[in-house]
Amino acid sequence: MIRACTVDELPPGESVRIPGPPAIAVFRTEDGELYAIGDTCTHQDASLADGWLEGCFVECPLHAAMFDLRTGAPTCLPAKDPVRTYPVVVEEGVVYVEGVADEDAA
Repeated sequence: MIRACTVDELPPGESVRIPGPPAIAVFRTEDGELYAIGDTCTHQDASLADGWLEGCFVECPLHAAMFDLRTGAPTCLPAKDPVRTYPVVVEEGVVYVEGVADEDAA
């Protein structure tokens, strides 16, 4: 697991970028749900943490591709490939992302 931030440091509707490799974007929706996905848009090299969050979807700031935070699947062009999703765990008010070491070993 890697530490992302505290829950208090990530207000609803915001995101935080964890530098990589792999770079990961952690989002907190307006409903307070936490999601982690690969930070790089699969269409072109852009940080999804810099995108616009709407519900459970993030819009890439470069060409407006949208990704579902729950599945990583793109919901519109120009992106065709999904981004990786990661499990998020909160322990004692700290947000952690799981599964990163597994990808690095692959």
